[in-house]
Amino acid sequence: MTLRLAAVDLGASSGRVMVGDVGAGTLELTEVHRFWNGPVQVHGTLHWDILHLYRETLVGLTKAAAGGTIDGIGIDSWAVDYGLLDHDGRLLGNPIHYRDSRTDGVMDELLRTIPAEDLYAVTGLQQLPFNTIYQLVAEQSLDQAHQLLLIPDLLAYWLTGIPGAEATNASTTQLYDVRTRTWSKDLATRAGIPPTLFPTLREPGHLIGPLLPELAQETGLTPHPSPTQPTTPMSTDTSAASPTTTTNPASVGTGTTSTSSAGGGASAAGWAGLRVPVIAVGSHDTASSVVAVPAAEGENFAYISSGTWSLAGLELPEPVLTEEAREANFTNEGGVDGRTRFLKNVMGLWILQECLRTWGTDDLDGLLEQAVEAPAFGVLIDPDDPTFLAPGNMPTRIDEFCARTGQDKPATRAATVRCILESLALAYRRTLRSAREIAGREIDVVHVIGGGSQNELLCQLTADACGVPVLAGPVEASALGNVLVQARALGEPLPDLGAMRALVRATHRLRRYAPQGRPADWDAAESRVFGTR
Repeated sequence: MTLRLAAVDLGASSGRVMVGDVGAGTLELTEVHRFWNGPVQVHGTLHWDILHLYRETLVGLTKAAAGGTIDGIGIDSWAVDYGLLDHDGRLLGNPIHYRDSRTDGVMDELLRTIPAEDLYAVTGLQQLPFNTIYQLVAEQSLDQAHQLLLIPDLLAYWLTGIPGAEATNASTTQLYDVRTRTWSKDLATRAGIPPTLFPTLREPGHLIGPLLPELAQETGLTPHPSPTQPTTPMSTDTSAASPTTTTNPASVGTGTTSTSSAGGGASAAGWAGLRVPVIAVGSHDTASSVVAVPAAEGENFAYISSGTWSLAGLELPEPVLTEEAREANFTNEGGVDGRTRFLKNVMGLWILQECLRTWGTDDLDGLLEQAVEAPAFGVLIDPDDPTFLAPGNMPTRIDEFCARTGQDKPATRAATVRCILESLALAYRRTLRSAREIAGREIDVVHVIGGGSQNELLCQLTADACGVPVLAGPVEASALGNVLVQARALGEPLPDLGAMRALVRATHRLRRYAPQGRPADWDAAESRVFGTR
């Protein structure tokens, strides 16, 4: 029987609800609802409009239900941001956006209390000023808070009434012990953050709970009259999904990972035929995206999850916590099936998106056609320079960067676009080379997934810069990974990531970009931006 699954996939600039059909030889996505997402500034503070996201999620689920039976719901989103609940489970305020200035200077201040070496030894996480730990140190409502829920877990809580923290997203907070795969109470205490804020951890594949009755009625989401029962009890993990997880049914604030069935211990067989289940997936959207990387068995691959941010790195069986990895500012984030996503965050297409907004145009295709003809390596920037982090006039900031670095500013919009894309390709080159050297792994191919995989010029420049082929696609990788993990939890025979990726390869067309040009030209360009190796 083909499963029909709803993937709520929230990005930093838009959200969508996709319906995925998953079965033997079948993996198809249909977008049923897309909506805007972005920051709202109120009295100098940058917020997310979380109730807008919740409302649009319900609209999307209603549209999904109108097309037929839905067998499960999964939610993924960007990382690090959260909502705080009071003792009655009520949201204390709109979550604050990671690009808000409240964390300015906080990282340097906290590192005087907790040395960077100590943080990395426990969390293995890249130092970024907006990591959750720094947001919480800057948080004004902490004394009123009873519980913290990351964005996908907050929406899942509103859908089911059951709190928790999915592990792949928890691993981005810099408060998660990457070795023991539990919350680090010690780091929280040293940072002045109450450890009791953190809910029970759950792994991808965990059955969070059934959709609340009033929401099932509102959306029209009713289960199949004769639901296919999963091959194993739907709980936080199956033996295939997370062999290292230990059982602890205790609730809020334990810092452990639950393996008991959700919803007060009810198994899928007990209530799956009554209401549609909400299932934990790789709720950090990059964790879901990496599930859908169409790598062949045994392939030496790197990946770039390309969107507003670019996350470039390797999939490893264990974290790399060496001093070399820390100094290179690599992150070790949790992946599905206990894998480690060894990667770095690169600023990504955010800079280009802000340029388009400033110019008041959405004609990206026209600009890309012109950028192909623009001179190569005319102007180059460091995409990770802090000046490009906050929203604002990116063309002016690029001009200012050029002035600081002794370059002429781009003469045309097309030259600006070429500057951004070549600079991103250089950042990918530098990042993946470092990942290869630090982890001791070869890279024979780079998989570019997500929205950036549609940018032909960026994909070709990435192949040229990295000197290996690029395989582009799928575009909706996070939604695919979302529904694949749901399908396995519901009994679809997808025992491991290899089986999931084989299904992606069999059902989705990829585009191959072979490297062109002279490596020496890229060496020279890299030295202009980053200095010699």
